This record gives sequence, C-alpha cells and structure tokens, in this order.
Amino acid sequence: MTTPTGTPAALDVPALRHLLATGHAPRLIDVRTPAEFETAHIPGSYNVPLDLLREHRDELRNHLDEQVVLVCRSGQRAGQAEQALAGAGLPNLRVLTGGITAWQAAQAPVTTGTPRWDLERQVRLVAGSIVALAVLASALFEPAKWVAAVIGVGLTVAALTNTCAMGMLLAKLPYNRGPRTDLDQVVTALTSDRR
Repeated sequence: MTTPTGTPAALDVPALRHLLATGHAPRLIDVRTPAEFETAHIPGSYNVPLDLLREHRDELRNHLDEQVVLVCRSGQRAGQAEQALAGAGLPNLRVLTGGITAWQAAQAPVTTGTPRWDLERQVRLVAGSIVALAVLASALFEPAKWVAAVIGVGLTVAALTNTCAMGMLLAKLPYNRGPRTDLDQVVTALTSDRR
C-alpha cells in the first residue's frame, strides 16, 4: 500500500500497539539481519532479512496475503522491503514509522536475546576506521589518502540512493548471521500457526 506520493504507507507505534491489543494484529515482518533480530524484536514478528526478501519476494508473496507491517531499525530497510514486495504485487503493506528504535523508545514490549551491534553502527565503525587508517597511512604512503576518498564517495552514494553496499557486505558476516536465514525456514515460520 503506497501513498499517492509514491512513499510507503506508514503505521506509527501507537496505532500498531492498538492493533495488537485489539486482536487485529497484522503480520509483522522484521527485515533486519538475524543478529539484529535476535538482539531485540517485537513479539510475534518474523525475521525475513532484506537480502532474502529481495531474492525470494515472489515466493514470499504467496505466504503474505494479509495485512503486513514491515519493521527494521529506523524504517529505511523496511521501505526498501515494501518496494520489493509491492513490485511482486503484494497489497496491504505498511512500514513501522521509526522502526524498532521508535518501538523501544515508546517502551513497547520486546523479546530480547544476545545483545549485538546493529548494522548501521557496524557500518559507522568500519567506515570510520578505514578513513582514519588511510589518513594515517598517507603520512608514509601519500596515495593511501585515496582510500579515504573512496569511502567518502561510497557513503555519499549510500545516502543519495538509500542503499549501503558496506552494510550489505557486513550483513553477510557470521556475526550478523543467525537462525532463520534460509527460505525454507522462513516459509515454515510464516505458514505455521501464529505465535
């Protein structure tokens, strides 16, 4: 469900809490990495990482025929997931405004597990470290400064396109992997009785 302006339809935290409390719960799809999901997620949500969702959107569409609310850390990845699923012809999609960050800020219930750094924080650490090391290395080997420039260009492109190549690469690391990253497991979870 996209608005006339082409932006994803949004659902704020109070509205979602009301739906959950009144028994009209939509299907909650959390598109963060399995590690982020394991750290904290909305009870009853399903983890379908964004890369898996994009790759198998047509198969997933067959299991998502009801109201769907997409969740990520802040709403950006959920917006990308909404575009992918809408492109597969799935109606009734909404994005949780502010993502899990807004949900936790409202002190709404969460299921917690092993604490890990979220993907955006990892990107800031890696990009900042590479830039700092490149600047230091350029004191000994002047062309190393171009590594810092490449990271700067990459971050600019990430902001302009609302995508992040470094984030996608980091999401594939073992630290960010966890349970339910395989399509069969996701489909089994989606088709089983709701929790």
